[in-house]
Amino acid sequence: MKRHWADDNQRYLAASLQNLRAGLEGTAAVEDAAALEARMEYPPALRTLVECFGLSPFERDILLLCAGLELDAGFAALCPKPTFSFALAKLKDPHWSAVAPNGPLRRWRMLELSPGAGTTTSALRIDERILHYLTGLSYLDERLQPYFKMAAPGSELPASHCEVAAKVAKGLRAGRVLIQIVGNDEEAQAAVARHACGELGLELHTMRSGEIPPGVVERETLARLWEREALLHRGALLVRYDAADARAAAPFLETLGGLVMVACAEPVRLRGVRPRTFEVNRPAASEQHQAWVRALGPLADRVDGHLESVVSQFDFGWPAIHTAGNELDAVEGSENPGEALWEICRRQSRGRLDDLAQRLTGSAEWEDLVLPDEQLAVLRNIAAHVRHRFQVYETWGFRKKGSRGLGISVVFAGASGTGKTMAAEVLAARLKLDLYRIDLSAVSSKYIGETEKNLRRVFDAAEDGGAVLLFDEADALFGKRSEVKDSHDRYANVEVSYLLQKMEAYRGLAILTTNMRSAIDQAFLRRIRFVVQFPFPDAAQRTEIWRRILPAGTPTERLDYGKLAQLSVSGGSIRNIAMNAAFLAADQGVPVGMRLLLEAARQEYAKLEKPMAASETGGWMA
Repeated sequence: MKRHWADDNQRYLAASLQNLRAGLEGTAAVEDAAALEARMEYPPALRTLVECFGLSPFERDILLLCAGLELDAGFAALCPKPTFSFALAKLKDPHWSAVAPNGPLRRWRMLELSPGAGTTTSALRIDERILHYLTGLSYLDERLQPYFKMAAPGSELPASHCEVAAKVAKGLRAGRVLIQIVGNDEEAQAAVARHACGELGLELHTMRSGEIPPGVVERETLARLWEREALLHRGALLVRYDAADARAAAPFLETLGGLVMVACAEPVRLRGVRPRTFEVNRPAASEQHQAWVRALGPLADRVDGHLESVVSQFDFGWPAIHTAGNELDAVEGSENPGEALWEICRRQSRGRLDDLAQRLTGSAEWEDLVLPDEQLAVLRNIAAHVRHRFQVYETWGFRKKGSRGLGISVVFAGASGTGKTMAAEVLAARLKLDLYRIDLSAVSSKYIGETEKNLRRVFDAAEDGGAVLLFDEADALFGKRSEVKDSHDRYANVEVSYLLQKMEAYRGLAILTTNMRSAIDQAFLRRIRFVVQFPFPDAAQRTEIWRRILPAGTPTERLDYGKLAQLSVSGGSIRNIAMNAAFLAADQGVPVGMRLLLEAARQEYAKLEKPMAASETGGWMA
C-alpha cells in the first residue's frame, strides 16, 4: 500500500468524525467524506471495517462516536458518557440489535460495555486495536502476539511440493474452513502453506497447538480476536498440531473460522468439521539430490562421490539442505569436502533426538569384538545392508515392489556383558553414524497410549539422520504376548505392534537388545531382519578378550592370559576387572599384575553376588 494512503485515511477519518459531530450538533456536514474516499486508491480503514463485518450505518456511527471521544476533545462536550441510550436517541436509523451479543460490534469485540450496568446505560468504549486500525496503524493485536507468529519468508520448493501448494491455494481460494497438511516434514508443510498464501496475497501466521489455552473462555476469545485480525488483513493461520495437545487444540479448531490450515503428522479428527487433506512429506531422493547440487554449487563436483551416500542417509528437506550447503561453503580449505559434508549433516540431524535419548560415543572397532565367525559375518552383513540400501531400494527398484519391511531391524540376544552394546558401537562407528540408546523400560508407560507417543517422538526425531537406535531392555516391552484377558493386555499387544510398524518404516538401523531370546514371541521375530545371538565366551574367547582389554599404554607385569581366562565371566565383567586393577596399580605406583587382577576379580564377584571357585584362580600367584 502506498505511503500516501495513511495521509488520505487520516483525512477521511477526520472528515467522518466532523460530519458525525455536526449531526449531533444539528448543523450541516462540513466535509464531503464520500468525495475523499472516491479519490483514494485503496479504501479507508473505516470502509474496510464496515464491509468486512457487515456493519449497518447505525453500528458504523456508534463506532465513530466512541472513536471520536478518544480522538477529538470536542465530542466530550456533546457526549460526556457514550451509552447505547444516547446512541438510540441521537444517531440516525437506530436499531436495538446493534449491541446484541451476537451482533458484529460485540461478537467481534469492537466495543466493550462497562460491567455492572444495564445494556442501555452501560458506557461504551471502542477496542484499542480497532481504534488504532481506524487511524491507519497496522500491527498484530497485543493479545494475540504470545500465540501467533508471522511466518518467515518462504524458500524455493521442489516440484512435488509446488503441485500440493497449488492445490492448497485452490482450497483457500474456495474459502474452505479447514485444510490439513499431513506428513513427516514440518518445515515442508510450513513452506507449502507459505507458498499457497503468497500466491493469494494472504498474510500467514503460525501457532503451535501446545500454546492454545486450556480454558473455554480464553479459547473462545482467542478465536474471535484471530478471526477479526484475519479479516482485517486478509490473513491465514497455520496451526502446527501435536496429537498430545488434542484436549485443547481440537475444540479450538472445531470453532475457529476463517482460512485455517493444520500441519500434522496424521489426520486430525474433529467434530462437525470435514477438512480437506493434502499430504506433504520430505522430498523424494531424486529431488533431494537436485537440491544438494543446487545448494553446493561449485562444491558439488568435489563431493560427487559422497553425494549419493549423503542423500541415502540423511532425509533432509530443502531448508536443511541449504543450511548444510552454506555451512560447508564456510569451511575453507577442506581437503575432503565430502567427509566434511557428512559430518555437517550428522551434527545437523541430531536436533530433537539429543533430548529424547542418550547419544553414545565410543571408539570400538571390529578388532575389539571377540565373537564366533558366524556372528561377525552377520554383523558385517548388517553394515552392508545399511551402506547399500539406497542402491538396492532406489536404483535397483526394490522399493517399487513394496515399502513394507524395508527398515533394517535387528535383535541382539545374549547375557549381560557379552558385547551387544559394543557391537552396536562398532556398527555406528563403521557407518559414521550417531548411536542413541533408548531405555525401553523408561519409554514404556502404564497409561494407555503413552508408550506409542513416546516411541513416535523417538522415531520422528531420528528420521532426518537415520541414526542407529539401540533399544535397551527390550524384554520390558517385547516379552511373549499374552492372551487378551483385559484392556491392559490388549494395549500391551498394541504397543508391540506399533513398535514393529515404526521399525519397518524407519529408514535407519534399529537394534533391540534382550537377555532372553526365548522370551520373545516368534511372531515378533519373524518381522525382524537379523537376529544375532551373543554367546557367553568360552575359555579361548576369554583368553582373546584378556589379550585385547588392556590398552597399549598400560604398564603390565607377567600377565598369564590363559590363567586369567579361567574366570568364568563375560566380556563386560572382564573389562570391569581390568579397569579396577588399573586404578589399584595407579594408586600403588606399580604395574598391573596378577595380584591386583585377583583383588579386582574378587570385588567384581562380590558385586555380582557370585561365588569364586578355587579352580578359577588356581595357579595365579605361583
